[in-house]
Amino acid sequence: MSAHTSLLGLYEPGDGWLFRLPVGWKYVLMLAVALVPMALWTWQATAAALVVAVASMLTSGIAWRRIFALGGYLWVLLGTLAAYQLISTRLVLAFVSPGTVLAAVLAARMLTLTTSTPVLLDALTTGLRPLRLVRLNPDAAALAVALMIRSIPFLAGSVADARDAARARGVDRNPALLLTPAVVGAVAYAQRTGEALHARGLPGDALP
Repeated sequence: MSAHTSLLGLYEPGDGWLFRLPVGWKYVLMLAVALVPMALWTWQATAAALVVAVASMLTSGIAWRRIFALGGYLWVLLGTLAAYQLISTRLVLAFVSPGTVLAAVLAARMLTLTTSTPVLLDALTTGLRPLRLVRLNPDAAALAVALMIRSIPFLAGSVADARDAARARGVDRNPALLLTPAVVGAVAYAQRTGEALHARGLPGDALP
């Protein structure tokens, strides 16, 4: 799986229980797995969240390899968090800190691996309808989330592509030559996205 899509994963139809679960309950499950360990900040809560996330996907027919295909950058980040806490002799936090981040990512993957993006966004738009009370458009909010979901993996992939290109030229230790292509790619991506939204008359300001 490429770096562009590895973090959140790609939806593939399935018949496991998590695929059949109503999308609203999937959001509830995701929030529980992601937020409970953040609130409690104990190794027991983190371990329980990881078990629930992994077990939910395994029992729904998602293979180990797809569950943990998160991309090299995330594993490096998690390893760095753990190493920092170990160096600081905080053994419990060496598990809690990276484990809580991993639980949040796996919670998001429970959604993205088992539900198509249109279904996710339709449910999000419905859930955000109370925003109309403060004169905010739930469709625009859902669109912003959609752009975030699409953009974060793309930008992470752009950095990985820039690193690979710099390594091929033997200049991977030069930060300027490594980051410049990634920044240029990010700006170009933002411009293309803005042009596509403008061509479709989005985002609309008026509330329906």
